[in-house]
Amino acid sequence: MKIQAWLCDTLHRQFPSDNPGRPKTLDLVVARGERVSFQVGVRTENTEVKDVAVASDSQPARSTTRSVVGGWPVQIRRVGYVPLIHHNVPVPREDLDGLGLIPGYVPDPLFPETGALLYTRETQAFWVTVDVPRNVRPGRHDVTLTVKVTGRSERTVHTFDLTARLTVAEVVIRPRKNFPVTHWFYADALCDWYKTTPFSVPFWAICERYFLNYAGHGSDTVYVPVFTPSLDGVKRPTQLLDVRTPSPGKYEFDWANVRRWIRLAQACGIRRFEWAHLFTQWGCAYAIRVYRDMADEASLLWPPDTGATSDTYRNFLSQYLPALQRFLKEEKLTDCSFFHISDEPHGEVPLNNYRAARAMLRELAPWMKVMDAMSDIAYGRERLMDIPIPNIRTTLDFIREGIPSWTYFCCDPRENYLNRLLDTPLAKIRMSGWLFYKFGCRGFLHWGYNYWYHRQTRHLIDPFIVSDGLGSPGWAHGDPFVVYPGPDGPLDSIRWEVFAESLQDLALLQTLNVDPDDPLLRPLKDFRTFPRNPAWVLNARRQLLERK
Repeated sequence: MKIQAWLCDTLHRQFPSDNPGRPKTLDLVVARGERVSFQVGVRTENTEVKDVAVASDSQPARSTTRSVVGGWPVQIRRVGYVPLIHHNVPVPREDLDGLGLIPGYVPDPLFPETGALLYTRETQAFWVTVDVPRNVRPGRHDVTLTVKVTGRSERTVHTFDLTARLTVAEVVIRPRKNFPVTHWFYADALCDWYKTTPFSVPFWAICERYFLNYAGHGSDTVYVPVFTPSLDGVKRPTQLLDVRTPSPGKYEFDWANVRRWIRLAQACGIRRFEWAHLFTQWGCAYAIRVYRDMADEASLLWPPDTGATSDTYRNFLSQYLPALQRFLKEEKLTDCSFFHISDEPHGEVPLNNYRAARAMLRELAPWMKVMDAMSDIAYGRERLMDIPIPNIRTTLDFIREGIPSWTYFCCDPRENYLNRLLDTPLAKIRMSGWLFYKFGCRGFLHWGYNYWYHRQTRHLIDPFIVSDGLGSPGWAHGDPFVVYPGPDGPLDSIRWEVFAESLQDLALLQTLNVDPDDPLLRPLKDFRTFPRNPAWVLNARRQLLERK
C-alpha cells in the first residue's frame, strides 16, 4: 500500500493521472490584506477505494468548507474534473497544459466539499483559500492542513499534516483603482438554468449569489440588461425596463427593475455599470428588440429589420435617452456608467453604419460616453468611441498611436497570446494582471461569465460536460464561462480563481507604484512574448514584497 499527500501552488493543474509527489510544506510570500490559495494533492496506489478528508488545524474533517484559523478565514474545496475531448487549436505545444493527458479529464470546477472517494492510481486535489488580515503582524504564519485517509470500514489508514508557511510582508495591499473589469453577465442563463421567471423573487435571490461571486473575484463593472442584450443571436427576453405605449409613437418607462438591479449589484460590491448595446451586433445595421411584454415575444415595438437610424428608432431613442439621463442623475450613476453602440463592428459597411449611429447619439445624447469592443484601429483613429476595447492582438497598436484603450481576449487570439482557456497553463493565465499593468491598459472586458448555451441559440448545454458552446474549433474550450451552475449558486472554476489572483497582482503593482519600465517587468514584451513559468510569477512577487 502506498498513499501520498502533498502541497502545491495554484499555478499547476493536478490532473487525475498525475503523480507529482510534491513536498509536505509550501512557502509563499504574501501582502497583508491579500487572498492566497494553494492546493492539497492526495493519491493512493492501493486497490481499495478510500475516503479522504482535508481539514484545517481548527476545523473538523468533513464539517464545513469554511473555518477560521488564528483569526484567518480558511476555505477548503474539492477540485472537480471535466472532460476535454480536444486541445484548443491553433496553439503551440509550449502553450498547452495537459499534454499527453488530453483527451481526458481536466481539473476546473471547485465544489464546496472537504472530502472525496479516493480511487486507486488517481490523484484528487483540494483548493485551499486563506484571507490574510490587513492588520496581521508581518512575519511567518503557518497554516496546517490535516489529510485523513480511511478505509471504507472507517478504519484510519493514514494521517498527513501539511504546512503552508506564509511569510507576510509589511505591505498592506490597496484596492485596485482606475482599472474597471467586466465579464458579461447573462440573466437569461440564470432564468433558464434555475427555471425562474425573469426578475421574479426567486430570480433576485439567485442573482444576488452570482453578484457576490462576481465582485468577490475582482469584477467591479456589470452589464445592465435594461434591454435584452443584442448579443449572440436572438436571446430570451430579459428586459429590465418596462416600456409602455400610451399612444402611437409615445413611450413611458418604469425603472423599478433597473433600479433594483443596480442597487443589488452595489450592495454586493459592484461599483460600475455598462448599459445594454443600443444597436445590433457586429455593425449596428438594425434597431435592437424592445418588448412591451417579456412574456409575449410578439410584443416587439417594431419589426426586427427596422433600421438603426430609421425615423422609428430615432423617435424611440429621443424619448428613452433623456429618461435614461434623468435616471442616472437620480441614482448618481453618471460618472460610473459605460454605454455601448454595437459589439465588434468590422469592415467598411459596418464602419459606415457605426458612423451614422454614433452621429445620431451625439445629437440626441451628447453627454453619453461610448465604449465598444472593436479591434479595427480605423474606428479608433476616427475617435468614433470614447473608450475603444480592442482584442489583445491589436491593443498595443491602439496604445502606440496614443489611443487610450481597455483590452479583451476571447476565443481569439490563441497561438502564443494571453488567454484563459481550459488547457491554458495556469501560470500564463496568472500573467494577465501583470501584462495589463505593464502596457497601460485602462480596463478589461470578457464576454463570458456564465454563457451556458449552445452557440448563438437558446438551448442550454451542460457546462460540466460541454465547455465550448458546441462551437469548436471556432469557439474555444473554456471561453464561454468561468463559473459553473451549482444547486443554489455559482461554483468557481480554477481559471476564475487564478484570473482573480492576477487582478490582485495588478493591485499589488499599483500599491507599490512599480514603474512599468522597471527591470523586473522587462521580460514582458507584448501579449504573446512574456514569462509563463510558475517560478517567474512566484519569484517576481517575492522580489516586490521584499523591496523596502
